[in-house]
Amino acid sequence: MWAWIAHQLRFQRIERGLSGDAVAKILSCSRSTISRLESGEARLTDKQAAKLDKAWRTGGFFTYALWYARLAPDPQWLASYTAFECRASLIHMFSGQVIPVLLQTPDYARALLLAGRNADVEGDLAKRLARQKLLTRPNPPELWILLTENVLTWPVGGGETMRRQLDHLRELAARSDVILRIVPRRSGESEALDGSFKVITVGEGEVGYIEAPTGGRLVLDTDGARDLRMRFDRIGAKAAPVDSTAEMIERAMEALQ
Repeated sequence: MWAWIAHQLRFQRIERGLSGDAVAKILSCSRSTISRLESGEARLTDKQAAKLDKAWRTGGFFTYALWYARLAPDPQWLASYTAFECRASLIHMFSGQVIPVLLQTPDYARALLLAGRNADVEGDLAKRLARQKLLTRPNPPELWILLTENVLTWPVGGGETMRRQLDHLRELAARSDVILRIVPRRSGESEALDGSFKVITVGEGEVGYIEAPTGGRLVLDTDGARDLRMRFDRIGAKAAPVDSTAEMIERAMEALQ
C-alpha cells in the first residue's frame, strides 16, 4: 500500500506536468522531501495528503489511501524503523517490560530470542547487536530513556545474565549523552502500563514507533508523534530523579545475589 501511494504521487505529478519543486511548494517542504516521498523512503502525512487532495481535486484519494495503508500489516516494519533509527540525533524511549534492544547485552538478548522461539536466534542476535553500533559512532544520538522498575527486577536469562545486563545499564547511564530514569512501582497506575514506544528525532522532524509482539507500527504523522512525546513526558513526571538511577540499579543487582 505504501509503495502504491508513492507510485501514485509520482504518477499524478507527471500527469499534471509538474516538477518536484512545484509539488514541494504545495506541501510547504523541500524538493528532497518530494524525492523521498516518491521513492518510498518517506511517507505522506495526513496534512500532506489533504493538501494534495485539495490542490489536485482528487476526491480524497490520498487521504483514503493513507487510511487503508495504516490498516494493512507492513512486512518491512523493522527495515522502515531502523532506517530512521540509524539517522537519529535524539531518541526518546520508554519500556515497561524489558531492556530496549539498543541497551541489551548479547546474553540478555539471546535469552529473549530463545524465549520467543525465533527460528534463527544467532542471526537475529547479530542484527540486534549491529543496531547498537550507532551508540559508538561519531556523534551518536542522545538517548532519553524511561524504564519501569519491573524491567530491572525481572530476571531474564537467570541471575548472572541479569547481573551483567544491569551492570551494562549502569555504565550506559553514566554517559553524558544518556539520560536514564526509572519509574518506581510505588508510582501506581499510569500510561507506563500501556506498552513500550519510542520517538525518534531525524532531520525531517519526529517519528514515533509503537512496539507490538508480532511487529511494530511507525507513527509518521506530526500529531501522532507529538502525542507520543507528550505521553513520554507524562510518564516521566512519575519517574525518579536521574540522580537516583545508579542507586536503583545497584539495589536490583544486590537483590539478585
